[in-house]
Parts: sequence; structure tokens; C-alpha cells
Amino acid sequence: MSARDVVARVYGDVIAGSEQCVSEAARGEALRLLLTRFSISPKHLGEPGPTDEELSVVALAALRTPDHDKLIPFRFVVARGEGLERLAELFVGYGRRHGKTGEALDTERLRALQAPVVIAVIGRIDDANHRVPRHEQWTTVGGAISNALTALHILGYAGKMLSGLRAADPVIGRAFCREGETLLGWISVGTAKAPAKPRGEIDPALILSEF
Repeated sequence: MSARDVVARVYGDVIAGSEQCVSEAARGEALRLLLTRFSISPKHLGEPGPTDEELSVVALAALRTPDHDKLIPFRFVVARGEGLERLAELFVGYGRRHGKTGEALDTERLRALQAPVVIAVIGRIDDANHRVPRHEQWTTVGGAISNALTALHILGYAGKMLSGLRAADPVIGRAFCREGETLLGWISVGTAKAPAKPRGEIDPALILSEF
């Protein structure tokens, strides 16, 4: 079954399911999965990574984020196999431009190769759109990242969103971006080789208030 067929089937199931009442058990399980998602470092990720069909489902989940005027101000670029080798060369080049040598360059290379799948997150913000301001478009991008990570968790994988100085590097950015786009960073994805380390319980009252 092709990725397109899988998406069509899943999307069809979602539409059909939306016309029915979601059971209490299903709601409880969905909430449990949402509340048990934690980021796991790429060094603790291994094979297998998500398949083409699963990545299509992840993309579909990302497209369910709130999106004023349906602008879709983001896209994903998947690196696997040879793609990871190209990413590694970009990181090594970054290291050289910043004076790194020897083992430090080996570390740069390893940084790109730890997870079996790396998904670059590209923002494409339309500054000329007067109906949807920049902050709303960026909010959509953030929601897409969150939905993608949650979908990966539900599918049985682990991941972490990473950005930092390499994402801001112009040479690396040009390797991923078209005109007017911004590289935000990468979602490293794979199967967890170690349990997640929760951040600890945070009192919801810290972020809740009445108007």
C-alpha cells in the first residue's frame, strides 16, 4: 500500500469517526498518550525509524494544527540513509568554519547520524499577508511540530526537536530552504533505547488563571 493510500485510508477513517461518539476509553487512552510524551535525546534513539506510510500519517497530524486561512506556513524535509550522510557533511563543514578539527569534527558528524530519521522543519512565513500576522503563522508552525511529535509517540517512536546555532547557519539553511523560508531545526526520530526522563510534575495552576 502506497503512502498516498495510507493517508487516504487514515483520513477517511478520521472523517467517518468524527461522525460518531468517541468512547470514554478512547478519550482516556488518547489523553494518557498525550501526557506521557517526553523528548528523548538522539543519542538514545535507534532503529527502526518510521516508515514512509507512518511519516505520511505524521504529516497529516501536523496539518491538523490550527491554521488561519489554511496557509500551511511550514513543510518537512526527511533525511534518512544518504540524506543523513549529506547532513553530516553539512555539520562537519559548519565545524570547520568555526575552527574545529580532529575529534571535534568527528563529534559534529556523529551529531547528524545518531537518529535513524531526521526531519528538518521549514517555516515559510508570508509577510505580505495582512489577514494572518506573522505571530499567528509562527504559532501554526509550533503547533505542527507538537502534533508531529505527538503522532510519532502514538506510533511507538520517540523524538526530540533540536535547533540551535547549526539551524541558524546560512550555509546549512540554504541547503534546506527555498527563497523566503527559514530552517527552524530538526526533529530527530527513532526507537527509544532508553526510557524517557520526565521533567517532573509541574503544577497546572502555574499557567492557569481566570479572566
